[in-house]
Amino acid sequence: MKRTKQKKNNFSYARYGYLFSLPFALSYAIFSLYPTLYTAIIGFTDLKGIGKTDFHFLWNDPFQNFRTVLTSPTFQTAFKNTIVLWVSNFIPQMALALLLAAWFTDRRTKVPGKGLFKVVFYMPNIITAATVAILFNALFGHPMGPVNDLLVRFGILKEPFNFLIKKGAAKGIVIFIQTWMWYGYTMIVLISGILGISPDIFEAAEVDGANGWQIFWKITLPNIRTILLFTLVTSLIGGLNMFDIPKLFLLGGPDNATMTTSVFIYNQAFSGAYLYNRAAAASMIMFVIIVSASALLFWLMRDRDEEALKKQKKRKNVVNKKVEEEEDTYETQFIH
Repeated sequence: MKRTKQKKNNFSYARYGYLFSLPFALSYAIFSLYPTLYTAIIGFTDLKGIGKTDFHFLWNDPFQNFRTVLTSPTFQTAFKNTIVLWVSNFIPQMALALLLAAWFTDRRTKVPGKGLFKVVFYMPNIITAATVAILFNALFGHPMGPVNDLLVRFGILKEPFNFLIKKGAAKGIVIFIQTWMWYGYTMIVLISGILGISPDIFEAAEVDGANGWQIFWKITLPNIRTILLFTLVTSLIGGLNMFDIPKLFLLGGPDNATMTTSVFIYNQAFSGAYLYNRAAAASMIMFVIIVSASALLFWLMRDRDEEALKKQKKRKNVVNKKVEEEEDTYETQFIH
């Protein structure tokens, strides 16, 4: 009986955890890890052409593809466009999401139909990119698009304006689309973070006479630091990988004005050129940039107070250890 009980107590369920995680591990290894490693490898090769499987490593100049991509004017233009499009849509997206999240979670403001508003604001995120691209292409069509029709009818424009062939206008539309599609998602994430803050903190602040702005700035934002970091990093990754709207809306045009690095990589690999080696090199360059930028964000938004406490605790432990060693040495000498 004792042996049976002991066996039951020592029984480990860890093997079942590994078993349940095995399907994910296998699918990740096949569909994500292997393609990433293969992409990294062919960036150092001469692999070109559709259906071609044999390639040779560039032993004489391993970084030839990377250097070619970095010095390419098209890639440089695409990289600048990517940064501009991401920053220009992230700032208004984040500001609008924070404003709406604060509004929906304010204890003193009772908004009727909050659930309906949340659904309406989030809905653009669930519409497919292809549908959005077709919709906005039709809205800003020339000369008979609805936007041109309204602007001419209200006297804002004397004649229809071709938004789709002007660089600035095309970039502005892409920025608007990205903001419109993603601010609802960011809002929902921020609301979930704010609702996780203890209500007692807000009640104490209200009792102390803090106004809405002070509560938002001094309590809400510091307590959702982790959520803000999550939204910033995911937006960075999504922004630097921006592909669907620039590609489907205007094919990267006009005159490469909306071409992003992902569109550049696609064009290198599949749009007639089939330069898989250069496309892989460009992919790995963006991978390194994204990882480096994400690491920098983690470092900049780290909890400095917690870090200071850890350092203080570490110093205290070192001092206590030295004191214990000195006491042990003194006791040894005293005994002898």
